[in-house]
Amino acid sequence: MDLFDYMRENALRQEAPLAVRMRPRSLEEIVGQTHILGEGKLLYRAVRADAVGSMILYGPPGSGKTTIAEVISRETKSEFCRLNATTSGKKEMEEVIQEARENFGRGKRTTLFVDEIHRFHKGQQDFLLPYVEDGTVALIGATTENPFFEVNAALLSRSRIFELKPLAAADIAALLRRAMADKERGYGNWRAELTEEACAFLSDAAGGDARTALNALELAMKTTPPDADGVIRLTLSVAEESIQKRAVRYDKDGDNHYDTISAFIKSMRGSDPDAAIYYLARMLYAGEDPRFLARRIVICAAEDVGNADPMALVVAESMAAALDRIGMPEGKLLLSQACLYVASAPKSNAATTAIFSALELAERTATAPIPPYLQDAHYRGHEQLGRGKGYLYPHDFPGNYVAQDYLPESLRGSVLYRPSDNGKEAEIKARLKRLKTAGEEGHDGRKT
Repeated sequence: MDLFDYMRENALRQEAPLAVRMRPRSLEEIVGQTHILGEGKLLYRAVRADAVGSMILYGPPGSGKTTIAEVISRETKSEFCRLNATTSGKKEMEEVIQEARENFGRGKRTTLFVDEIHRFHKGQQDFLLPYVEDGTVALIGATTENPFFEVNAALLSRSRIFELKPLAAADIAALLRRAMADKERGYGNWRAELTEEACAFLSDAAGGDARTALNALELAMKTTPPDADGVIRLTLSVAEESIQKRAVRYDKDGDNHYDTISAFIKSMRGSDPDAAIYYLARMLYAGEDPRFLARRIVICAAEDVGNADPMALVVAESMAAALDRIGMPEGKLLLSQACLYVASAPKSNAATTAIFSALELAERTATAPIPPYLQDAHYRGHEQLGRGKGYLYPHDFPGNYVAQDYLPESLRGSVLYRPSDNGKEAEIKARLKRLKTAGEEGHDGRKT
């Protein structure tokens, strides 16, 4: 590199976004991710031993996937090649593999970093497989999507999966302070001050994304004029103006969608209306189809509330019907009412257990004869066949009840519905117990 090349690259580094300039250059500078990069952890040991194999780095935006890959490139002795799955085609892949094969022939290892590897289609991922398998390249793939959904099973089986977590607010605050103090890459040479309130706000509002926080800091520094003392003071109000509305990571076809809806359903089932309404709002904020949410509330009303509060299903179904008529944005009020009702209602899954138990029993005994007195007595010839003969009509008896066997003879005594002691179902349980006692005591009709 001659003097002019050096000056040009240095100028480019200075003009790069703050988030790029402040990327850690060593393991010690990386914040967060101590579960994989803490001293003594597997990835930390592998980098220190220069024994990094193929891996997939999976985590949300701004959690450090590219940073970790670049640190690995600096701290290991292998050649480092980089592809971006959104822009790299077959030609670029072939060139990288050819270079890696030449390195391999000279006894030198090559690490291939593929950013956004989930955007490679199956054929592109298959192209890499033999070279990963024979050690021509050690693959580092970075993805924001669940690799078990988006990456070929063959590649996964040859790679370690490291899941990165969103950075904690304290980690992001440390990065912001580092950027304010760094004289080479940050604003250490500027007359500027980031207040603790502003730092705390940016750290929290970034939602675990370091890039978002650093971009907001950069915007604040570039757009805030100095005060009378010549100091750029980044106050809370400045910070609030500098960070835009946070985009919720929510892929309707990915694992985040399933994680959020799972948390929503489990919160309703767990009788936590605050958590349930939070996850409802989070999905609405992310643009989830309100009709999908309505269906989940209706299902929860039947599956988890059941007869402990039969009105839950009425409320939920009324909400779903009204939502079709009214639509959004007013529909969120209907969703809110039904969500909170179902979450707050007493719970019982006895009805759910009953149908699954009954289906299992029916599968085994689908040919068990139905008692003749329960069979249809409305068609011609039923008298000669004995259909309906001996049936006891409950409304002809006191209390509109008469003890009588309704199950096939081989299944008599089977108990499929076991009401809970919760809510309305406690009353149902008590009534069924009274009826059973009456039958056992020999009241009119067949004993149960």
